Amino acid sequence: MEITAEKRHPAVRRGAAGLAVAVALATTITATAGSSAVAATPTVATVAVDTTPTVATNTSASVVVAANTSTTATVATTSAAATAAPPAGPYDFGDCPAIPAGVDAARWKCEVLTATGSLTLGSRTVPELAPMTLTHAEGPLPDGSDGQVWGALRSASTPVPGGLLGTGTAGHGPLLPLALRPEYGGRSDFYSTGNSLGLFTLRFRALSPLLPHGCVIGGDAPIELRLQRAGDSEWESQDPPVIRFDAYDDTFTAPAAVGCGPLGRLVDDRLGLPRTAGNAITLSARYTFRTYDRLPAR
Repeated sequence: MEITAEKRHPAVRRGAAGLAVAVALATTITATAGSSAVAATPTVATVAVDTTPTVATNTSASVVVAANTSTTATVATTSAAATAAPPAGPYDFGDCPAIPAGVDAARWKCEVLTATGSLTLGSRTVPELAPMTLTHAEGPLPDGSDGQVWGALRSASTPVPGGLLGTGTAGHGPLLPLALRPEYGGRSDFYSTGNSLGLFTLRFRALSPLLPHGCVIGGDAPIELRLQRAGDSEWESQDPPVIRFDAYDDTFTAPAAVGCGPLGRLVDDRLGLPRTAGNAITLSARYTFRTYDRLPAR
C-alpha cells in the first residue's frame, strides 16, 4: 500500500527526517574532510563492563549472583573484523567474581569462554564478530544446590557492512559507520543439559558518530539466547584444560532499538528490526576453567 505524506505514521516521518539529517551531515563531513579520512579514522568509545547485581534462575536450584567490580574497556567503533577463530590463550582470570561465603573454593570453578562467530540480526548479517570473552563462576552452595556468579563480558565492537546509511565510496568505508557491541543483558544460566547450553541474555549497543550512547538493541527487553551445541566438543589441552566447541541459536527474537533519538527509525530500518524470526548467531568457542583454590588471593 502506498503511504502518502499526510497519512504516514509520525515514526515514519521521524525516520525520514533522520535519514535526511544523516545524509546531509555525511555529505558535509565527506566534503570537508574527504571520504578517505572519514573511513580511516576510528571513533573510540570507553565503556564500563556491566556491574549490576543480577539473580539468574537455574531449573534445579537457587543461583547466587554477585556484582562484578567496575572496570573499563576501550573499543573502536570501526575496528577491523574479527578473526575466524577465538584466541587459544593465554586466558585471563582477572574477571573472576567473588564467590559466596562458606562455599568450598576447591569445588568452585571460574570459567572463561572466548568466542567468535557470525550474527544475523533482523535483515543484516555481520559475518565476523569481534572476539567475546565471558567469565563466570559456578559450584555447589552450602545447602548442596547449584550456584552461579556472573563475572563479566568483554568485547570490542564489530562494524556493520554498509554502515548507518548502507552506502559508501569505491575503495573506502561507509559514509557513516555503524557498529554493534554486545553487552550482558542481566540474566544467565550456564548449566547445560545434553546439547542445550543454558540461557544467556545480550544487548547490542549501536555505535555511530550521530547516535547517542544510549542507542541499544534489547535495552528494554534483552535478547535471550538459548545456545545449542553443534557437533562434538573437543579437548585441545588437559593442562591447562581447554575445550573447543561450536554453538548456535536461530530461534531468538530481535527487538527494535531504543534510546537512539531522532535516528531510531533509521537504525531499525537499516537492520530490519524488530524481527521475530530469521535471526541467528553461530559461535566457535574455547572454554577453560580454574578452581578457586588455585586462583591468586584477593
